[in-house]
Amino acid sequence: MSAHDVSATYRPYLDRWELLPDGAPVATRDACLLPVVACGAPAMLRLEAGPDGRRSGALMAWWDGCGAARVLRQEGDAVLMERATGTRSLAGMAHAGRDVEACRILCAVAAQLHADRATPPPALVPLKHWFSDLAPTAAAQGGILVRCANAARVLQDGPREVGVLHGDLHHGNVLDFGPRGWLAIDPAGLHGERGFDFANIFTNPDLADPARPLATDPARFGRRLDAVSDAAGLDRGRLLLWILAWSGLSASWCIAEGDPLAAVPLRVAALAAHALDG
Repeated sequence: MSAHDVSATYRPYLDRWELLPDGAPVATRDACLLPVVACGAPAMLRLEAGPDGRRSGALMAWWDGCGAARVLRQEGDAVLMERATGTRSLAGMAHAGRDVEACRILCAVAAQLHADRATPPPALVPLKHWFSDLAPTAAAQGGILVRCANAARVLQDGPREVGVLHGDLHHGNVLDFGPRGWLAIDPAGLHGERGFDFANIFTNPDLADPARPLATDPARFGRRLDAVSDAAGLDRGRLLLWILAWSGLSASWCIAEGDPLAAVPLRVAALAAHALDG
């Protein structure tokens, strides 16, 4: 993105909200982001792109800073939120031998996000719709994906503890906000059984850093399973079903895009299936 594009994209909000640019812009699939300074404090200006981005911003505002980055201003597709400035990283912790601690932090953040609120949430995507790509891919590809699709069907036929979900909770979406602690960003904005929100932990941080495999180690998988089921208060068998279902969905998306990272969730799915059979 050129300097001219940055000016054209962000200038109305920089002027209206009296913001100072404080870094290079970043473009993602769902948003354009620019680090800024707002009233002397670091913040992030996020311009949502499409319905997924708008849903994410609305959910962040609804959480009102509890378990998630605080939204400071919002207007249309523009969201101004507090910026993480801490130096700690959950992925870094996991790779430094503190993986169980990182998993427990993710569970603690999830508990805050899942807590009841006084006001109704914004419009969210039903979990059943989120899984719509899995069954067709399983039918075409076969193998472990068939078992993943079956697990997803069983879970969706009898959901438990249904509520608001982050939908993309993993090591890269929970950041160090210094004195405010660990807070979530970039929710997918889903509605369904809370157990789903813990499954993504098990495919990460490998999906972001495949050169340093961690999630696919069988011994580590077992330790994670113990830690997450305990910290989140989840039935071990049901959690394994969610890991199986989520891993299949993640793999199906990778397969559709021709992404070799499909190997990561497929291996995690195999670990979950083996644990269920054990």
